[in-house]
Amino acid sequence: MGHGGSSGIFESMNTITVSAAVILNAENQLLLVRKRHTEFFMQVGGKLEAHESPEDTMLREIHEEIGANAKIEQFIGCFETSAANEANHRLVSFLYQVDLAQAPKIDAEIAEMKWIDLDDQQTKLAPLTKEIVIPWCKQHLAL
Repeated sequence: MGHGGSSGIFESMNTITVSAAVILNAENQLLLVRKRHTEFFMQVGGKLEAHESPEDTMLREIHEEIGANAKIEQFIGCFETSAANEANHRLVSFLYQVDLAQAPKIDAEIAEMKWIDLDDQQTKLAPLTKEIVIPWCKQHLAL
């Protein structure tokens, strides 16, 4: 009989599961934040808490990090990338396109916030942003 529990990717010790927001402004710039003591800019978002849906996590993190209420426009997908700040960790991200009800302002553990152009070459970007989000935005905006 069984071997006691399954070993799905979500149970691996080195996997972090988060919700992440794709937030674009009227100029098609992408909103990114940098947490204190880190160097990479990344999507607004964060780790799911116990018994919390990815949608609930998304809205809570937006409120905590950039002080805005938000509406989820669409679920983009679930993606696995390298984590930006945790060595040897995989990041599983539930990615949502989100509409903000208020102008964002820095809150919580956020050190810096900025709107980047989709062809930005200067900013240090997290893997999720660089590999998944920016290509998605470019494709989405070209439709």
